[in-house]
Parts: sequence; C-alpha cells; structure tokens
Amino acid sequence: MAVLRVGLTGGIGSGKSEVSRRLAARGAVLIDADIAARAVVEPGTPGLSLLVRAFGQDVLGPDGTLNRERLGQIVFADPGLRTKLNEIVHPLVRRWMADEERAAVRAAPPPGPIVVHDIPLLAEGRSKAGFDLVIVVDVPPQTQVERLVHARGMRPEDARARMAAQASREQRLAIADIVIENSGTLADLDQRVTDVWADLEHRLASPHPG
Repeated sequence: MAVLRVGLTGGIGSGKSEVSRRLAARGAVLIDADIAARAVVEPGTPGLSLLVRAFGQDVLGPDGTLNRERLGQIVFADPGLRTKLNEIVHPLVRRWMADEERAAVRAAPPPGPIVVHDIPLLAEGRSKAGFDLVIVVDVPPQTQVERLVHARGMRPEDARARMAAQASREQRLAIADIVIENSGTLADLDQRVTDVWADLEHRLASPHPG
C-alpha cells in the first residue's frame, strides 16, 4: 500500500484552513495538529495528568478540563516553562497523529491514501522530517495583517505581534516543495488546489513519491 505523507503549513491569516478543507474535499486524509493537541489533554488522559504534575492544579478548570488561558499565562512569560510544556505535549501530539495515520492507511483503498498533516508550526519545529513533501500556503505579510484585522477583529499591532511569534515567511518558504499563493480570490484558490491535488495524485501513483 502506497502512502504519500504531506506536511501542510502557513502563517496566521494565510488561509491554510481553506486549503486543508479543499484538500480533504478532494480525498485527502486530513490530520490536524490542533485537534491532536486538544485530544491528548482531554480529562482522563495521561497528557493532562502530566500537565497537572508539571504546572499544578491551577491549570484545571472547575469541570476538570484544561484551563488553556491559565496555562498560557503560566508558560508564556517564561521560556523555560514553555520548553517544558512543549516537551510534554509535542511527543503526545506526534504519537496521536501517527496513530491516526496508521488507521487511515489500514482503511484506505488502493493505491493508498494521501495523508495531509496540517501543522501550523511545522517550520518552527519539525522541519521536513518524515514527510514526502511540504506544502506552504503563502501570502504577503501585509495581506496577513489585513485579514487578521478585518476577519478576526485584531488591532494591527496585535496581528503583527502574532505573526512575529511564528516562523518568518522566509523560513516557511525554505522548507516548501509546493507553494500555494493565496492572495487572490477563492476561485483562484480552488484552481490552485485542483492543480496541486493532481500533482499529489501523480506522486502517489509514481514509484518514488516526492
């Protein structure tokens, strides 16, 4: 059974979620790192227990779920605590995503699945390791700011701060095998995703994907 493993990333406001939805609609198996990060710290999971042990009972809400806002207040002022959080959560997320991929491969009809791992911070941490190729959704920084202001109601300075906390545009493009430029219309995006999907199907069918 062939498998094409694709990493998908893009900066905040790039429209990566629009691309992931369109790839899933065309038949990709979508595995979302944000969903994984929530799943591994649900009540009753080892992940939540590890967070409580590391950061205290204050990170729990009254209903026993993780209080993400409180956890954020604790770790984001201290790089050492942020590192500790990542050391706990990231391996659990990778394991969850790997389990999801194995299940998708078992269930897929021939020739096999195109598995898209939607990872917002791919350029920050995991580079291209383990993927046959990486797709980067790209827009100019000013377009990111405008979208965050108009679509999410952010102040321009807050939008720029969020962008500055991520990898730079140059760092993302440096790991890209395919770039989806997304500063045009949704119709433009539909056409670009259609072209990319045809490319992915060709790679899956070839003897040496990627």
